[in-house]
Amino acid sequence: MITKRTSKNQVTLPKNVMARFAGVEYFDVSTDGATISLRPVVPSRADAVREKLAKLGITEDDVSAAVRWARQNP
Repeated sequence: MITKRTSKNQVTLPKNVMARFAGVEYFDVSTDGATISLRPVVPSRADAVREKLAKLGITEDDVSAAVRWARQNP
């Protein structure tokens, strides 16, 4: 398969290649100087925690306040 780089340095990956990576949103890109490799990035557990905190309406300030409280009340 052949793909072309655009003037904005974008590359469109063939549909049949991307079909094997359904649900993957991010890729780690690396090169050895002769080839370019894309590896799917699996969301970390931290991303799931951040998402849950956001759904619950818990902010960074809330977490900081909770940590301060916990340190004052051993």
